[in-house]
Amino acid sequence: MERLQAANVCVVGVGGVGSWALEALARSGVGNLTAVDLDMVAESNTNRQIHALGDIYGKAKVDAMAERILDINPDCHVSRVEDFVTPENVADILLPDFDVIIDAIDQTRVKAAMIAHTRRIGIPIVVAGAAGGQIDPTQIRVSDLALTVQDPLLAKVRALLRREHGFPRDTKRKFGVAAVFSTEQLRYPTSQESCPTTVAATGLNCAGFGSSVCVTSVFGMAAASHAIGLLLST
Repeated sequence: MERLQAANVCVVGVGGVGSWALEALARSGVGNLTAVDLDMVAESNTNRQIHALGDIYGKAKVDAMAERILDINPDCHVSRVEDFVTPENVADILLPDFDVIIDAIDQTRVKAAMIAHTRRIGIPIVVAGAAGGQIDPTQIRVSDLALTVQDPLLAKVRALLRREHGFPRDTKRKFGVAAVFSTEQLRYPTSQESCPTTVAATGLNCAGFGSSVCVTSVFGMAAASHAIGLLLST
């Protein structure tokens, strides 16, 4: 318990995955948490984000989550970064004093930049894949990023890491980066048979996916569980 109380964990993205990861970390006794997000809580978040309640709509997600964490554990030190991580500011936000970082965002270039940055500074990162278009939480897995399947978001991140950040091009070589993903085949919107593979600046061009809290919450719990395992193993 002392290790967890002394630990310092950062969660980037306080949405359908990240809010649950923060909840799990707080309830597990992690003593220092940083939440990074620029979004506000909206009514449309209600189906999948733990902080989305009627009297919270319009509040900054980092503030809503910080208040919730302090209700759970008043002794937890919660830092709020009301900003989006970008490739340009990643070094300013993801500092070397974090013990573990959880990536719970869906922008491919930012995910790749965070992974490359944490590799350079020697901090473990747990990367969440795409949680939309799925309904079966029993198919969620944690594996090396190089070995994930059925996840076009992580596939694009892998390609960027290999092309722009010097990660191994040999498909049999692991990256040494933990990733949460699902083996479930994606359920595409009925108006299209497959997801466009082009990558915009903000990530995959896959608008229209639905999401289930049964899946997004387990993605967050799996990420938090793996992060806790890393903390306890050091």
